[in-house]
Amino acid sequence: MLDRRTLLTTALSLGAMELFPGLSFAQARPLVFATFTGSWEEAHKAVLVPAFRKETGNAPIVLDPMLSVDQIAKISAAKANPPIDVMLHDPGPALTALAQDLVEPYPVARSAAFKDLIPDAQDPHGPAAFFQVVGLTYNPDTVKTPPTSWADLWRPEYKGRVGITTMNSTLGTGFMVEIAKMHGGSESNIDPAFKAMESLKPNLSAVAANPGALATLFQQGQVDISPGNFNAIQILKAKGVPVEFVAPKEGAIAFKTLIQIVKNSPNRELAFKLIEAAISEPVQTRLMQAPYLVVPTNIKVKMTGEIARVLAKDTDDLKKKFVFQDWTTINAQRPAWIERFNREIKL
Repeated sequence: MLDRRTLLTTALSLGAMELFPGLSFAQARPLVFATFTGSWEEAHKAVLVPAFRKETGNAPIVLDPMLSVDQIAKISAAKANPPIDVMLHDPGPALTALAQDLVEPYPVARSAAFKDLIPDAQDPHGPAAFFQVVGLTYNPDTVKTPPTSWADLWRPEYKGRVGITTMNSTLGTGFMVEIAKMHGGSESNIDPAFKAMESLKPNLSAVAANPGALATLFQQGQVDISPGNFNAIQILKAKGVPVEFVAPKEGAIAFKTLIQIVKNSPNRELAFKLIEAAISEPVQTRLMQAPYLVVPTNIKVKMTGEIARVLAKDTDDLKKKFVFQDWTTINAQRPAWIERFNREIKL
């Protein structure tokens, strides 16, 4: 059965082919941007898409939210005629996409905004559009004493109230790495984390497929405490959901998220313009503000408000305060870890 986004993409493509008979279906289809699910889709729909349309004379665009691993699988299955034009990847999947030759080099020389990014964000295969920060999230109505450590998820009072995500998400993998470190493991050995997860099972209420699904569980009152993305929590708060974010004493996890042009995309020019909008000062300034609170990578954007109060006053402060994991090492074993997690961590 065709889903709504597929039907919309097909309808837009057929309309363009009728207007311009010389176009193939691939050339006629709208720009397809595989954003992330949940709060990321909301933010990009509200801020990035309008900016892109303004710069391109209202060019058609479709958001197709999915996890990075699903983006890679979908593109790998159709490399010559990819169904996606722009990918969004956390560090591990970005390395996988490069290794599988799925990425078009970014035209840095043509870019107006690339030079304004912090050095760590200036990747020639596709710039980092924002940072994500993962810490502990909790419902202050039911969790009266704010958690201070990842270890608090194992406290007996949270029996049946803890939520986590699978390791298919960067959040889930990053969390498992940090649990491994607490028990003598490392980025190359998370066996201690799998052992610790056995004792966490009585506390688990849900293992969500992705961070967006985990946020929905807070809305539905099914979980009271979990690892979670800072900006996803802020969007929930703006909707009136009782939820708070805190950095654990071991350090919150921070990682950059890259936005890349898919190799063989028939919409490379529009893809470039979308990414230019994503890394521009106006778009990043708006995304940094409530309710989105996305951590910027453009140095012209001054961190203010909740980000400056809770996370960091600037990117230098962010790098000092948070944990940046070694994703080259993690990526080498991540597929096997995901398979093991899906096999062993069941409710």
